[in-house]
Amino acid sequence: MQLVVARIGRAHGIKGEVTVEVRTDEPELRLGPGAVLTTDPASVGPLTIETGRVHSGRLLLRFEGVRDRNGAEALRNTLLIADVDPAERPEDEDEYYDHQLIDLDVVTKDGEQIGRITEISHLPTQDLFVVERPDGTEVYVPFVEEIVTEIDLEEQRAVIDPPPGLIDDRADRDEVADGPSGSARGAAEEEA
Repeated sequence: MQLVVARIGRAHGIKGEVTVEVRTDEPELRLGPGAVLTTDPASVGPLTIETGRVHSGRLLLRFEGVRDRNGAEALRNTLLIADVDPAERPEDEDEYYDHQLIDLDVVTKDGEQIGRITEISHLPTQDLFVVERPDGTEVYVPFVEEIVTEIDLEEQRAVIDPPPGLIDDRADRDEVADGPSGSARGAAEEEA
């Protein structure tokens, strides 16, 4: 199985190093010297990591055969893909590979069927489940502990406890009107 483990960013310096946006929780395993990675676009690779180091909180890599800034800049936005045994699991029991989460049924803690996960969107601040609802629409569920309360790979489901408005974007207008602003307005009208 193939997993995207990083995206190449801009060139760093003049000796062929590139910045890397890491997309794995195991960079030391996937992005170490000697690792051979396939690429997207495929025409760029495969690439073999020659050296790696952390500079100012960013991972910098140099690939075999890339010796100057122009060569490094030509790699920009290339995805790095590692071959992984499908049975392999992350070391931490609360971590998951994307392929383990795709196609899980998403249900609320009350058992309401929401849909199924079709994609994991990796954003800088958090990951999102892209959930396809039975009617074909999509809803985005932040993959955070407060919302995703359980991942059950045996039962092939993700249990969520969504805050109001996350799943049903047509928030109950009556609740909003009866909230604190509605009460204050009512009190102001009584005084007048």
